[in-house]
Amino acid sequence: MTGFLFELSFWLASPMWLLLILAPGLRLTERVAASPLTVVPVLLVYLALAVPVFPELWSAVRSPDLDSFRDLAALANGAGAIWAQVIAWDLLIGQWMYREGRRLEIHPVVMSPLLVLTVLLSPVGLLAFLALRATRTAHTRGSRTTARASAAP
Repeated sequence: MTGFLFELSFWLASPMWLLLILAPGLRLTERVAASPLTVVPVLLVYLALAVPVFPELWSAVRSPDLDSFRDLAALANGAGAIWAQVIAWDLLIGQWMYREGRRLEIHPVVMSPLLVLTVLLSPVGLLAFLALRATRTAHTRGSRTTARASAAP
């Protein structure tokens, strides 16, 4: 059962990722990306995995150290719970990146690979997006300043 739940957490998030990456212009994608409820099914899987190992989980988060996390991850349900939590938070990060990319008018050809990178290695994808976002925001501010200066009498 644990193996099934481990895999299920990924498959529950996959349709949302596919929309964000492959269909960024659809209205459905915008609605999905705007809702934090997309992670609820994955979080229910998390709970199903976490409840049986709650004492070990509580020990690992109450007083975090490497050994307690190693002990938690050595348990099938512990590793599965950690995985489901990562899947849920990665999806929330991806949805935020999608919305920010749309707001900043970053082309889907640029955003899609960043979202794929975020699915696979979320810290790397998020850092790359934050760098792009900072560059894009600075460029947009500079363009507005230049436009205002040239429009001034």
